[in-house]
Amino acid sequence: MNFGVIKALVAKDFALFFRNRFYTLITILGIVTYLIVYFVMPSSVDEELEIGLYAPVIPPVFEVIQQGGGIEFEVYDSEEALKKAVTDGAHEAGVALPADIMEKFASGLKPVVTLYFSTDAPDEIKDIVETMIRELAYLQTGQTLSIEVSAEILGPDLLGEQIPIRDRMRLMLAIMLIMLEMMGLASLISEEVEQGTIRALLVTPMSIRDLFAAKLIMGASLAFVQGALFMAIVGGLSSQPFIVLFALLLGSILFTGSGFLIASVSKDMLSSMGWGITVLLIFSIPSFGVMFPGTVTDWARAIPTYYLTNTIHQASNFNAGWGDIWTDLLILLAFIMVIVWGGIMALRRKFR
Repeated sequence: MNFGVIKALVAKDFALFFRNRFYTLITILGIVTYLIVYFVMPSSVDEELEIGLYAPVIPPVFEVIQQGGGIEFEVYDSEEALKKAVTDGAHEAGVALPADIMEKFASGLKPVVTLYFSTDAPDEIKDIVETMIRELAYLQTGQTLSIEVSAEILGPDLLGEQIPIRDRMRLMLAIMLIMLEMMGLASLISEEVEQGTIRALLVTPMSIRDLFAAKLIMGASLAFVQGALFMAIVGGLSSQPFIVLFALLLGSILFTGSGFLIASVSKDMLSSMGWGITVLLIFSIPSFGVMFPGTVTDWARAIPTYYLTNTIHQASNFNAGWGDIWTDLLILLAFIMVIVWGGIMALRRKFR
């Protein structure tokens, strides 16, 4: 490869990109707007008590306290369904009552009530739920210490590591920010194809490898710098910065390859924007799962950005190390190789 040619092409692409007023405006306003959105979000967690309930027989006192307001139980048909709901984040806590609880109350025995807590349930919630269950047992039987409580954390215990909503949102904002450059790159390539610039360049001593190397460097660097700058300002690099930066770099390459694919199926700038928005919405789905746990199920693992999202989320919010996220990075690398290779092959056919 001719690095002098690549350098000239990268400079040209940056100049053409920022000559487009629309994408220049989006690039600048995107960073400013996302920073404003992040800093106006609450910086503390709004603790709300949400309880799931598995009870073959529901003691009358549970129905009475629910009618009084303030506490709402969602009843599940099985203990496994309750555990899955808590694991997926539908509830911070779950209560499983034994089938013979009323018989044991009547005979003076102590039934075992199992409490399930999500990984990010704060200590206050655990204390409140356990105290509430003991109080309900007392109201039902009129006796203290009438039950035995067994508590279980579903998943890794993240006690004391609950995350404010804006720290969940910053991941989505960072990924959305760098994904916008995917649309910009696709539009730039589509415009060059439409105007014949690409074919004109290919008749020069420049090779097609130089062309794709320049596009890859330009697209990935523009996206990476914006994502890294945003995460640095909002505190996303305070924990495991090298992992976060490496993941952002991989994500930038992923979105650049996706830009190649979008450009290969686009006929003009308008169609590239339409395809770009569609891909952007699909790629954004895993980040919504971080913001709202339980809203995205396991099918999201088929989306490449799931592994990018999970890596940055675990590293920046839970201080996960290389040993914790290496599988996600390997899968992300596999997606990148397939998408970048596919994008290059599709564009080469279009250029010819």
